[in-house]
Amino acid sequence: MRRVVTGHDENGRSVVVSDGPVPRSRESASLPGSVSRLPWATEPGEPVGRTGEDPTPKVTSLLPARGGTRFLVLTFPPDTAMADPAFDPIAFDREQRADSPGIADLMEPDGMHTTPTVDYGIVLQGEIVLELDDGHCTHLCAGDIVIQNGTRHGWRNRSDRPVTMAFVLVGAERDG
Repeated sequence: MRRVVTGHDENGRSVVVSDGPVPRSRESASLPGSVSRLPWATEPGEPVGRTGEDPTPKVTSLLPARGGTRFLVLTFPPDTAMADPAFDPIAFDREQRADSPGIADLMEPDGMHTTPTVDYGIVLQGEIVLELDDGHCTHLCAGDIVIQNGTRHGWRNRSDRPVTMAFVLVGAERDG
């Protein structure tokens, strides 16, 4: 995946300041096909970065504070990968805690989770199922979007191919 970042030169003109792979990208060793990428992040109250300096090395939680954002691109392998006898859920949990701090802490054993964010999700490639805590499942295909309003949910890849989704998480205040 290629990331192009713009900024401004010393004369205030628009320029491309970086063009290359997403620096904060990692494929899981314990769950082949699972990839986590953090192309960008913003913190509350920070002005737009005129230099295009990469904020991702400083990110300590993938859950943004109220008013902050996180841009994530995730690839989910087929659910059958977790049924493989070689799959080690303890090693995968350890990797998730290192690669997805904040979010991994909210994961339940079955993958369900609730975040204090409004998430804009776009299926880029493949098909996936959004499961809500009442068991309701919604099938999504490439091009579909989801607005996740802090509800308990899980992602299910019931297909035989990887699914890639882009998410923008916006830190929000919980309602009640």
